[in-house]
Amino acid sequence: MTPPGSIRTAANCYGSLLQICCLQSPISFSLARPVHAHMIASGFQPRGHILNRLIDIYGKSSKLEYARYLFDEIPQPDIVARTTLIAAYSAAGDLKLSRKIFSETPLRMRDSVFYNAMITAYSHNHDGHAAIELFCDMQRDSFRPDNYTFTSVLGALALVAEKEKHCQLLHCAVVKSGTGFVTSVLNALISSYVKCAASPSAQSSSLMAEARRLFDEMPNRDELSWTTIITGYVRNNDLDAAKEFLNGTSEKLGVAWNAMISGYAHRGLHLEAFEMFRKMVMSKIQLDEFTFTSIISVCANAGCFRLGKEMHAYFLKTVANPAPDIAMPVNNALITFYWKCGKADIAREIFNKMPDRDLVSWNIILSGYVNAGCMGEAKSFFNEMPEKNILSWIIMISGLAQIGFAEEALKFFNRMKLQGFEPCDYAFAGAIISCSVLGSLKHGRQLHAQLVRYGYESSLSAGNALITMYARCGVVDAAHCLFINMPCVDSVSWNAMIAALGQHGQGAQAIELFEEMLKEGILPDRISFLTVISACSHAGLVKEGRKYFDSMHNVYSVTPDEEHYARVIDLLCRAGNFSEAKEVMESMPFEPGAPVWEALLAGCRIHGNIDLGIEAAERLFELKPQHDGTYVLLSNMYAVAGQWNDMAKVRKLMRDRGVKKEPGCSWIEVENKVHSFLVGDSNHPEMRQIYNYLEQLVLEMRKIGYVPDTKYVLHDMESALKEHELSTHSEKLAVAYGLMKLPHGATVRVFKNLRICGDCHNAFKFMSKVVGSEIVVRDGKRFHHFRDASVTTTATSGIRDFSPKDNAKKELNSVKEQVIGFSCLNYRIQIGLHGFEYSISVKASSLPDDGDLTAGEYQVSTKAPPLIILILSSTWLLMYQVMANKLHVMVNRPIL
Repeated sequence: MTPPGSIRTAANCYGSLLQICCLQSPISFSLARPVHAHMIASGFQPRGHILNRLIDIYGKSSKLEYARYLFDEIPQPDIVARTTLIAAYSAAGDLKLSRKIFSETPLRMRDSVFYNAMITAYSHNHDGHAAIELFCDMQRDSFRPDNYTFTSVLGALALVAEKEKHCQLLHCAVVKSGTGFVTSVLNALISSYVKCAASPSAQSSSLMAEARRLFDEMPNRDELSWTTIITGYVRNNDLDAAKEFLNGTSEKLGVAWNAMISGYAHRGLHLEAFEMFRKMVMSKIQLDEFTFTSIISVCANAGCFRLGKEMHAYFLKTVANPAPDIAMPVNNALITFYWKCGKADIAREIFNKMPDRDLVSWNIILSGYVNAGCMGEAKSFFNEMPEKNILSWIIMISGLAQIGFAEEALKFFNRMKLQGFEPCDYAFAGAIISCSVLGSLKHGRQLHAQLVRYGYESSLSAGNALITMYARCGVVDAAHCLFINMPCVDSVSWNAMIAALGQHGQGAQAIELFEEMLKEGILPDRISFLTVISACSHAGLVKEGRKYFDSMHNVYSVTPDEEHYARVIDLLCRAGNFSEAKEVMESMPFEPGAPVWEALLAGCRIHGNIDLGIEAAERLFELKPQHDGTYVLLSNMYAVAGQWNDMAKVRKLMRDRGVKKEPGCSWIEVENKVHSFLVGDSNHPEMRQIYNYLEQLVLEMRKIGYVPDTKYVLHDMESALKEHELSTHSEKLAVAYGLMKLPHGATVRVFKNLRICGDCHNAFKFMSKVVGSEIVVRDGKRFHHFRDASVTTTATSGIRDFSPKDNAKKELNSVKEQVIGFSCLNYRIQIGLHGFEYSISVKASSLPDDGDLTAGEYQVSTKAPPLIILILSSTWLLMYQVMANKLHVMVNRPIL
């Protein structure tokens, strides 16, 4: 039997050795393993404190299998072992196992340190809500929080706080606990206030004032205190206050200096960022990887190629043999810099020479190919990537959508889901934009439903994409409804909605929304002015459009560029104000480019100003000799004027130069299939029926006053042939097919690549009146809505009304009686009506009352146009669409 003294001596020896291993943490595993092996070989049976130390070392060395094995060998693990293993799993990002250990620990064994470990686990793994909930459980279980508790839970609060009261509640708890003088707690509290101040729904000024008061009253400040308040001001775009604090400290706070450089870069203040870097070098403050990545990013965004190369050389000179954790982020920043400066070969060379690459490195190269429009290289590189994350897929989906390969973008979105990646809101945004490019309303609605099911309905990026999608698919009311129900909006949201209204000819409403944006304190940018001037142009609001153009520089200090001048020229020429348009062109600070001359030529085409049109066309022949639109517009002007010889000369010139006219094409989606039509099309399998239907339709249209306008036939032929020519236009064929195939009363949505002709525009007014359906046509410039205003549906007797204006949110019991007969805990309703001015009425007897709502068709009475209602419950996602005076219900799978 081994004497007790020997056991005690061995235990002390092993304990001392393991203590040394803990101090040498980077190589602790390699040192601890032979000590552990010696224990086993010598037959030593370690007790609790030795085992706990081994578990700690293995956990910190990421050898969780060894740690867990030792833990499981202990018959009754004490609270130290449990706490140590929770911390180890937390460091590895395995919250599930951390929580399992926590839940299996009896309440009688727990202490404050044990709770602190689990709260810290949640906080470090970005689950702020769970950390705060556990903090509340801790107090309910009568465990007193200490300064470590508050430091962790305040860190968690900083992740999720959106309102001032969230910070105030924990602030009160800190004061009551007596830990309000501890520096680490105060630092965490200040961090919570400044991060909450950056939330869109928070009052930034009052929160930052409270953070400043806390900082000023701190009995002791450390480096983190100064860094937190300075970075807080930077985060909230108060760079002057941040600079004041930075100048007020003698500490060499590298993190704060880096934050200042990053803040200036974010605001586009490149000179200030360069000056801050210069002062940092002069003050001999230690430069790290964050410094170099920030200043190289400034060079990339400012287009300062020479200065960026100097920074590259300075890094190589001052940081000899950089460690991988320093070299990798700097190399990634350099790759981005060279890509943005058009030096793809240098960027790829740096990438190829990197000894270690991470996913960021691969994604930067992938993004570079996509941004350069080199989709072939991007696809090859994407397939070569050793691993991919959600960002890799987002880059491909968004890139394909933005350059017009929308169908392929949707295929990538589906591939991503099939490979096990759960789509995030940015992935949804890319896919939704693809639907807007294709004009596929049905797929866009399906993605909207999936978006809600995944819990991203409040996402700003997805919301902005949905506004654009609904607008470009012709459902501007749904876009407007979505906009006013978004929990927070930014300038992109406002611009998207203003553009939507303008594209749909609602210029007055676009102006009203623009003015509302100004009242909300959002400053307009160049995109805002482009959208509002375009809206004025489409609606013929010359005075208003000119006012906004003049206010750009005079009021908002936004310098008009060529696009703005082109829009205002288009505005004036559409109204026939050619002399004023010429004056604007002469006042331009640069030579008019192709967009300006194109706007002038289009206006001349509308008003038949041949002389000025010829001048514009000649300039365009010089600037864009291969652009077919110039030849077509000029020849059409000659044709309208009856100058057939001149028209023939233009057509001959076009042939001699090898310029081919883009054929007019219209398409419509019917029964999950896109049907395309060309002028005089004969390839569609149902072409005979389409022409027969169209012939009968024209007869009915003639009875109420329709007369074909043959001036839009730009060929010299007999009148009867001209009428036949008009009947074969692609948009007429597509609309006729839609009227044939879609349910009676359903909206017909047709898309065309070129401008709709005047006769088709007039014909669709009569078609809508004859068939009683709304027709929406999106051409190359804007949307055209045709709706017979006298067609309305009448209310059905015995039906109860549900008014979205008064009942946007209500308890389910009342809704069950009135509308849907379906039980859940809570829900939200969105209704795509004109400013919530209409009521929806549903026949109660048509709805199931057994607690389950199934997919089907229910009668509905409404004076509103077709609409969508989304109802999100704790169990189901339902989509309703009113079409042909019937309520179509689509039920998605349960939300788990």
